[in-house]
Amino acid sequence: MDYQDLAWTALRATTIYVFLLVVLRVMGKRAVGDATAFDFMVALILGEVVDEPIYGDAPLLQGLVVIAVIAGWHAVNSYLSYRSQRFDRLTGGSPTILVRYGVIDRKAMRRERMNDAELWTLLRLQGIDDLRDVKEATLEPDGELSVIKTDAARELTRADVARLLGRAA
Repeated sequence: MDYQDLAWTALRATTIYVFLLVVLRVMGKRAVGDATAFDFMVALILGEVVDEPIYGDAPLLQGLVVIAVIAGWHAVNSYLSYRSQRFDRLTGGSPTILVRYGVIDRKAMRRERMNDAELWTLLRLQGIDDLRDVKEATLEPDGELSVIKTDAARELTRADVARLLGRAA
């Protein structure tokens, strides 16, 4: 194997990385679940790459180059995302508010390609059964739904109890 073959391998790995990045961004946030899009993509690539050299279908050095290139691009992406909010939003996405003060944002739902049944599933997992209890429900870049309840709907905290007892005394 010569250096030209290694360069072509690195180029193919880079091409696959960029292509998968675009595909995952098009698929949307919910496609990756708890992992970030990049964690998911790296796992997919590495899962396929390690198979080839292990079983002798590809030279070991070639597999190592692919793994190094993918890991390198992942590190570069992580560093650039850390250094630049603009780059982070471009590659990692940004949160989308789906419900505000009990009202579903239909445009946001359409952008995220989410229907009411999917939203209600996520809301129920957060303990919400009435939209009036939701101050804000946000679909995070990792696909999770975070919910801020209205003051009337949230559970009492120790501070609430202390404040109530302080006023009662």
